[in-house]
Amino acid sequence: MRLTQSMCTIAECAPGGDSPATARPRLVKIAVVGGSGVGKTALVVRFLTRRFIGDYERNAGNLYSRHIQVDGEMLAIQVQDTPGVQIHEHSLDCNEQLNRCIRWADALVIVFSITDYKSFELLSHLYHHVRQLHPGNMVPVVIVANKADLLHIKEVEPQQGLQLANMLGCTFYEVSVSENYNNVFNAFHLLCKEVNKQQITSTPERRRTSLIPRPKSPNMQDLKRRFKQALSAKVRTVTSV
Repeated sequence: MRLTQSMCTIAECAPGGDSPATARPRLVKIAVVGGSGVGKTALVVRFLTRRFIGDYERNAGNLYSRHIQVDGEMLAIQVQDTPGVQIHEHSLDCNEQLNRCIRWADALVIVFSITDYKSFELLSHLYHHVRQLHPGNMVPVVIVANKADLLHIKEVEPQQGLQLANMLGCTFYEVSVSENYNNVFNAFHLLCKEVNKQQITSTPERRRTSLIPRPKSPNMQDLKRRFKQALSAKVRTVTSV
């Protein structure tokens, strides 16, 4: 994996390098939503880089990119991180920025933490909100239960998440972003496969009419800055001068 500074993306490069004759990869747009503090940013960064970073600044809704091979085809993945959602007076408190992200997305990851029952209660509200913003369009959705390693402070049993996911018709993954990469990758990989399948079977006219301008968001500069800070304080000092 390499950090492609000129493109401001993190990409897995196919063996042999890029070829000018290669067709542009099919684009898959995924939004990650959920309550505050459930580990959305950690989940996104883990998928993009295979690394776990424990501390993050307040989520500003960054947009990240990566290339991934699915069923022999190279896809361009855009992952939109989003600020935390809350329930206000028995309804979701969703601002227009979040709604734009959901409309923009081809697929969604809804995240909750097993250590926070309130984040679990958000699941069905978020799911139905997604369906309202995508009327007549069954965008793929996976539900991810994060912090599976923190069993000593859990407030949600894994079976509860699985049962709710089955009731909503979603695939369910229980993950520990800090300890295991495999299920994190599997969740995103499944969505990529589902979206790719939908795009192949849909007509070009339908794809053109469904295009929505992507939400404005910072690029990978923020993530690269964090890596530089973690690796070398001296390098940060020299570059600032």
